[in-house]
Amino acid sequence: MQDEVEKIIEIKNVRKIYRMGNEKIYAVDDVSFEILKGEFCCLLGTSGSGKSTLLNLMAGIEKLSGGEIIIKGKNIHKMNENNLAKFRQRYLGFVFQSYNLMNSMTALENVEFPLIFKRVKTKRRKLLAKDMLLKVGLGSRLNHKPSEMSGGQQQRVGIARAFVSKPEIVFADEPTGNLDTKTAMEVMNLIKTISKENNQTIVMVTHDRRLADYADKIIHILDGKIQSIEVIPNDTMENDPTLEKADKETAATEDNIDKMVLEEKDMSLPQIDVDSLSEIENVSINTIDGDKMTDINEKERGIEE
Repeated sequence: MQDEVEKIIEIKNVRKIYRMGNEKIYAVDDVSFEILKGEFCCLLGTSGSGKSTLLNLMAGIEKLSGGEIIIKGKNIHKMNENNLAKFRQRYLGFVFQSYNLMNSMTALENVEFPLIFKRVKTKRRKLLAKDMLLKVGLGSRLNHKPSEMSGGQQQRVGIARAFVSKPEIVFADEPTGNLDTKTAMEVMNLIKTISKENNQTIVMVTHDRRLADYADKIIHILDGKIQSIEVIPNDTMENDPTLEKADKETAATEDNIDKMVLEEKDMSLPQIDVDSLSEIENVSINTIDGDKMTDINEKERGIEE
C-alpha cells in the first residue's frame, strides 16, 4: 500500500503516432513505467529515440495517441486546457535546453515570473526569487538581463525559475545541451541538490550517459520503446569524484555568496507590470513541422489497430 501512495507518475501503454503522408511514425510505442515521489528519473536515448516526445506527453504539452498518463492520481489527458494549465502551474516546473528566458526581463524578474501566476504578493515573490538566485550562485546578477549573462548563468536563472515555486515535479529536456562540460556538471549538481533538499521529483531527458548517472532511475529508450530500466544504487553517486569536486565548488560559491550578501546594499528593483504580461502555457519543449506531420489522436486509433 505504501508503494501505491508514493507513485507520483504512472505511464500506461502510452503511444504517440504521427502521420507523414501515408506513413505512420511511432514516436512513442506502447511505453509503461512509473516514477516515485522524490525520484530523479532520466529518459536516456539518442537523437530521434522519442525521449523528448515522451517528456512532452508527460507534461501534457502534446496529445496522446493512446494509453494513459496519471500524475498525482489525475489523468492529465482527460483535462480540458484550462484545468491542465492550472495543474501545470500548481505542480510542474520546467528547465529548457535553450533557457527560454524573457530577454526584456532581469534575472530577478524572470525568476519571479511563475510566482505572478500563483498570485504571490510583490514583496514576497521578490524575496523568494532573490533567495533562489542566491542559492544558484547569482546574487551579483539580480539586475542583469539574459544578454548580459553567459550560457551557464542563464541556465542557472532557468533552474531558479523552475524551482522557485517548489513544484512537486520538474521536467528538464537536455538542460545542459548548450553548456561546456564543467558548467554542465555544475548545473547537474545544482538540480540534484535542490531537488533532494525539497524531495522533488525530476524527469530529465538526455543523450549523455555521464549526466544520466546523476539519476536514481535510468529509462533507456530506442525507437520509441523502452529497452531497459536501470536503478542506480544510492551509494554510486555519493562516491562519484566528479560530484565531490562539484560539491566543493558549490560550497566555495556559497561562501562567496555569504560574503556578498553581508556587503550587499539595498537595491530598488524595477516593478513588473502584471497586467501587461500574458500567460504562456502551451510552450513545446521540442517542435514538429505541422505542415508535414499530423497527430493521430485517440479518436483515430482504429486506423492503426
